[in-house]
Amino acid sequence: MHILGGSQTDFAVNWQRAGLEFDALLGEVIDGALQAARVNAADIGVIHVGNAFGQLFTGQGQLGGMPATVRPEFWGVPATRHEAACASGSMAVLAATADLESGRYDCALVIGAELEKTVPGGQAARFMGAAAWAGHEARDTDLVWPSMFAAIADEYDRRYGLDAAHLRAVSELNIANARSNPLAQTRDWKYSPDSFGTDDASNPPVAGVLRRQDCSQMTDGAAAVVLVSDRFLERHNTIRPETRSTIAGWGHRTAALSLEAKLRHSAEDPYVFPHLRRAVRDALDRAQLPAIDAVDAVEVHDCFSMSEYVALDHLGITAPGESWKAIESGEIARDGRLPVNPGGGLIGIGHPVGATGVRMLLDAHRQVTGQAGEIQIPDARRVATVNIGGSVTTVASFVVAAD
Repeated sequence: MHILGGSQTDFAVNWQRAGLEFDALLGEVIDGALQAARVNAADIGVIHVGNAFGQLFTGQGQLGGMPATVRPEFWGVPATRHEAACASGSMAVLAATADLESGRYDCALVIGAELEKTVPGGQAARFMGAAAWAGHEARDTDLVWPSMFAAIADEYDRRYGLDAAHLRAVSELNIANARSNPLAQTRDWKYSPDSFGTDDASNPPVAGVLRRQDCSQMTDGAAAVVLVSDRFLERHNTIRPETRSTIAGWGHRTAALSLEAKLRHSAEDPYVFPHLRRAVRDALDRAQLPAIDAVDAVEVHDCFSMSEYVALDHLGITAPGESWKAIESGEIARDGRLPVNPGGGLIGIGHPVGATGVRMLLDAHRQVTGQAGEIQIPDARRVATVNIGGSVTTVASFVVAAD
């Protein structure tokens, strides 16, 4: 499957404050994606929408109907919404690729979208707790996800040892990378010299070893990509290869909702989340790549600094439990051996939950086609992604390669 292009809204925009709703959000990103991909609305055969919490934050469900609501050209085009917490966007991508591979359709529009700034922060955190096993875990806190990833940090510490300074270094690197990203939520945010340290005033504790800068923020935003089959390219032979990319490999695995059950299941395994390792390995194998070193950059899921720490060893950048080595060595910096989150990741760019998987794919596409601007990795030809939903419940990985 090929990516022709796509669009991302400015993740710094507060759409609620601007008096705008899902129709405006999707309208903007759809227009941008069609323009970037150089296709017409009439070319789109099917639409897939990733969204996790629409009903909770806005009261709006049935988001598969929103593209036709905002663009009459899509009236009658089949469209579906997909939900898998923070991996919702990647599930929409997978559904679209299956449609194209089956021959049902030859051109798909994939949209990921979320509006999260519609309620106070405490209420927003409670809404997002719905992606855990509701009523069975994290019952004694409103901060479900900081508590969950703090528990994962504790498990790493128990198995391998963990220095929280490495987590803070991940956050500092991603925030620094986001400075160069014109669509990043934090690009103009101000930080003090103590913002990434242990001063409780400048970087307050949130849960366990996690502090404020270890956490991604509530974000409004959308991302969209246009995917096409080989058949479409045969009929439209004026589309230049240098402007398009290929989804060369993919992986998708799912485990039980309960974090405790996942940790129990992996007790004898070298990896804390072996299904995540298998998803990554699936993507590399399908792309016919021997190891993660064969890609030029990686987009990973840093909803918390701890989730990036998890991704580093599960990608195979280091041995299990040794993610700190990649952080200390500088190899994951934008100018390092294997850049990770060169545009700022979720902590720096922002994390509109349903949009994140699509945004990762779009950034990978922009890298391998030389369209990443200030965050471009020189001569990037292959970029991998790792998208995580819940407490590493639903995981997806893609390898995007230049055509």
